[in-house]
Amino acid sequence: MGYDVARRLRAWLDHDLGRSMRERRIGLEKESLRVDRHGRIAQTPHPASLGRPLAHPWITTDYSEALLEFITPPFPSMDGALHFLREAHQFVYRHLNDELLWATSMPCVIEGENSIPIARYGDSNPGRMKTVYRRGLGHRYGRIMQVIAGVHYNYSLPDLFWEGLARLEGHDGPLSRFRSDHYFAMLRNLQRLGWLIPYLFGASPAVCRSFLQGKATSLTPMDNGTFYEPWATSLRMGDIGYQNNQENETGIKARYDSLEAYVESLRHAIHTPCPRYEAIGVVVDGEYRQLNASILQIENEYYSTVRPKPRLKGDEPPSRALLRGGVAYIELRSLDVNAFDPVGINREQLRFLDALMLFCLLHESPLIDCEEQQEIDSNEMESAHRGRDPRLRLRRRGEEIPLRQWALEVLDAMEPICRAMDADREGNPYQDALRLQRRKVLDPDLTPSARMLAEMRDRGESFFEFAWRMSRQHQRHLLSLPYSERIEIFFTEAAKDSEEAQRRIEEEHQGESFQEYLERYFSAT
Repeated sequence: MGYDVARRLRAWLDHDLGRSMRERRIGLEKESLRVDRHGRIAQTPHPASLGRPLAHPWITTDYSEALLEFITPPFPSMDGALHFLREAHQFVYRHLNDELLWATSMPCVIEGENSIPIARYGDSNPGRMKTVYRRGLGHRYGRIMQVIAGVHYNYSLPDLFWEGLARLEGHDGPLSRFRSDHYFAMLRNLQRLGWLIPYLFGASPAVCRSFLQGKATSLTPMDNGTFYEPWATSLRMGDIGYQNNQENETGIKARYDSLEAYVESLRHAIHTPCPRYEAIGVVVDGEYRQLNASILQIENEYYSTVRPKPRLKGDEPPSRALLRGGVAYIELRSLDVNAFDPVGINREQLRFLDALMLFCLLHESPLIDCEEQQEIDSNEMESAHRGRDPRLRLRRRGEEIPLRQWALEVLDAMEPICRAMDADREGNPYQDALRLQRRKVLDPDLTPSARMLAEMRDRGESFFEFAWRMSRQHQRHLLSLPYSERIEIFFTEAAKDSEEAQRRIEEEHQGESFQEYLERYFSAT
C-alpha cells in the first residue's frame, strides 16, 4: 500500500506552510484516581483547596469525585503542555491529605460499585446535569468501567495554516467549512490507524482481581490478585473497557463522512429511545436516574477513540457548537496513562503523535463504508488484546496484513514529516522519537505493556503491588522537584476564581427548574 504524504508535504513546504504547520497547538487532559493509603478509591470529597470542579479550567473531576482530571491550555510547544501538567500535579500533591494519585489506567482496589462516589458539582442546573449524567452512566454501564483513567491529546492547527492551505488548494469558500472538512479527513485516518496507539503506548495488560468483581472472565490469572492477557497491550481499550453496548443492537454509529453527518448521527441517538434504558427509568421516587432514556444521554456518552471538538459558549450542546463554528481541534482519546512517567505521558510520545496527526492530515482519506468500519473496530480490539502476538494479522481493505508490516509501512511514510518537523531544531528529536517507535515494532518487549508484565514477573509483584510502587515513586519524584511560590499562587488564584465562577453560575440559574433547564438544553440539540 502506497502513501502519498511525501508529495503533498513537499507542496506544503514549497508554499511556505512549514512554519505555520509547526505552530500547531497541543493540549493535554489526564485522569488520575485519588486513592487512600491502602490503595482503595478515596471516599473523601474533592479537596476544597483545589477549587470547584464545575468551574475550574485546569483541575476538575471526571466520572467520580475521586477521579481527578488535569487539563492544560493549548500550547505552541509540547514542552509547555508538559510543564503545565507537571506543575498542576505538584500543586495537587501539596494539597492531598494522606492520599496518592494512582499511576495506572486500570483502578485498584475496588470494593464494589458503591465504593465509587459519583462526582458532585453543586446545586446549579448545569452542576446537577453533570451529576445526573454520571449517575446515568453508572446505571447503564456500571460505575467500575467509569473509573478507568486515560490521557487525551488535543491538537489544532492555526488559522494561518488553514488560510495558506486553502489558497494552495484553490478553496474560496468559508474557512470554517474548509477546516472542518480536513479535520474530518484526519479523523477518518486516525480511526484507520487507531490500532497503532494501543500497540505503541498501551499500558494496561493486567487488572486487579477486584476490578472483575467475581465475574467470569477469559483473562488468565497471573497470581492470586492479578488477571492479564499474555499478548495484551491495552485492556482499557478492549472489551472490558467502556463501550456503548447499544451499537450492535440499534445500528447507531457516529458517521465521520462530514461534520453534518457526524452531528446528525449523534443527534439521532440522543432523540431515539432505548427499551433497555427506558426500563431503568428517568425520574424514580423523585430522583433523576439519568438525563433521558435515549441511546445516548448527551453527545459525550458516545465512546470513540477520536472526537471533533468545537469551542463551546456557555451551556451550548457540542453538536450545536460544531454547526455554528466548525471543528476547532481534534481530541485523541485512546492513550493509556503511562505508568512509567510521573505525569502519565512524555515527550517522545507527544513528538510521535504530533507527526502522526500531520500524517493523517496529509494522507488521502476516502469515506469509511460499513465493511471498513468493521475492520477498524476489529483491528482496534485485536491490537488491544493481542497486539504483541507475532502471529497477529489485521484487516486492511478486505485482506490480512501482519501488524508489524503495516506499522513499519506507516512509520517509513512518516519519516519526511519528522525531518520537516526537525528543521531548525537542535538535534533530530522527531526522527529520534520515530526511531524509538520503530524499535518497539521490531521488538514488542520494548512496549510499555510488555515492560509492565516483565517488571511484575521479575519482582514477583501483583498488579496492585506494581501500581502502588509506581504511584509512590511518582509521588516522591513530584514532591522532590523545585516548587516556586509562583506555582502555588497561580493555582490558588485559579481555585478562588472557580469559587466565584460557581457562585455566578448558581445565581444565573435561579428561578428555572431542573426539568425546564433540561428541556431547553435538549431543544437545542
